[in-house]
Formats: sequence, C-alpha cells, structure tokens
Amino acid sequence: MLAVIRIRGSVKVRKEIKDTLKMLRLNRVNHCVILEETPQNIGMVKKVQNYVTYGKIDDKVLKKLIEKRGKIKDIKQIKQVFRLNPPRKGFKSTRLPYPKGDLGDRKEKINELLERMI
Repeated sequence: MLAVIRIRGSVKVRKEIKDTLKMLRLNRVNHCVILEETPQNIGMVKKVQNYVTYGKIDDKVLKKLIEKRGKIKDIKQIKQVFRLNPPRKGFKSTRLPYPKGDLGDRKEKINELLERMI
C-alpha cells in the first residue's frame, strides 16, 4: 500500500499534471490517499512526484489514520481521501526532493511524516 500526500498547491501547474492529481483525488494541499501498488498507480504517482510525497505505509500507521481521520461508511468501504493537518514542526522544503526537502519517494519514512500530520 502506498500513501500519497499532496504538498504543493495548484498555481502554474500544467494541465496534464492537474488532471493526474484529480484522478488520484488529490485536490488540495495536505490531502492523503492510500493506493494499491499497481503499475498504473505507480506511473501516475511518478508523473506528479514534484507535487507530492509518497511511500509504503505500515499497518500500524494505516490503522491510526483510519481511526483518527477516516469515516467508515460500510465494512468494506473506507473514506477515500484523508484530510490531514500540516505537519508539526513543518516541512523542510516543498521544492526539493526528499533527502533535503519533502518531495518524491520517501520509502518507509512516510510513516514519520504521517504521524506528525495526524
């Protein structure tokens, strides 16, 4: 499972990137979606990697995210978009890739960011 969080806004975004973000249901900053790791989803995430951060989510953090921010409609249907708070102690940079900033692939470090945002 991939957690994808939108970090940057929509000013001066190309139309194809804006459409991909819309398909991923990432319409606003600090929104998070949980996706299956299929080639189609990974391709879409790589296309918008300059506007989002993503990584593999742990079961413990996923459970906490659903308890705090999710609304369960049915047993099988969980809310698709999680609206999160800005992270405590802020972002490093919303314009640089992960080691120096916050954009792009974080691998397992996405769980630390999610903990700060829940």
